[in-house]
Amino acid sequence: MARARRSQNKIARRGLMFVLSSPSGAGKTTLSRLLLRADRNVELSISVTTRPKRPDEVNGCDYHFIDRARFDTMVAKGELLEWAEVFGHHYGTPRSPVIKALQAGRDVLFDIDWQGTQQLRERAPTDLVSVFVLPPSVTELERRLKSRAQDSKTVIGSRMAKAAGEMSHWPEYDYVIVNRDKTKAFAEVRAILAAERLKRERQAGLSDFVRRLQAKL
Repeated sequence: MARARRSQNKIARRGLMFVLSSPSGAGKTTLSRLLLRADRNVELSISVTTRPKRPDEVNGCDYHFIDRARFDTMVAKGELLEWAEVFGHHYGTPRSPVIKALQAGRDVLFDIDWQGTQQLRERAPTDLVSVFVLPPSVTELERRLKSRAQDSKTVIGSRMAKAAGEMSHWPEYDYVIVNRDKTKAFAEVRAILAAERLKRERQAGLSDFVRRLQAKL
């Protein structure tokens, strides 16, 4: 009985698109993984990509790995919410699973760059919440890139060179976090998400809820 009453009092809401962007090495992927583990109402938007699969990656879990011809077909048919070329490879967000999640009241997490974020803002501005993650210093950014032991010195140099351009887009985001400490940065990410979920326009069932309250007065 108590569970039924809680279900009746629950206010239906529309999900949101929660974007985390940063230069490579600033911490967005770590923060994304922490959020997915901590919040069951958040699901990851799994991008399609034309880049080769890394040894530790799983197709359909980390990315959907496809060839360039399939990617171009998805763009032509409007099947992608956003797409971009990054370091010579193409990435994009399939539209259908994101729309279904939002309609079901679930939040979708995006680990994308500023180009993809701009496209999402153009296509779905009311659903988007964007957060840009900055490193505390250039020295720390380089240390984090090297500590991952995933990339060659050439690739790390390329990522460092591109970081300044990526960071220049911070004013386009709703929120900015300086990731000095992983625990503190994660707490800030969760605080942003909690506040955005409570926005009146996202609580689709709020009008009915208030009417039920008023009817009992």
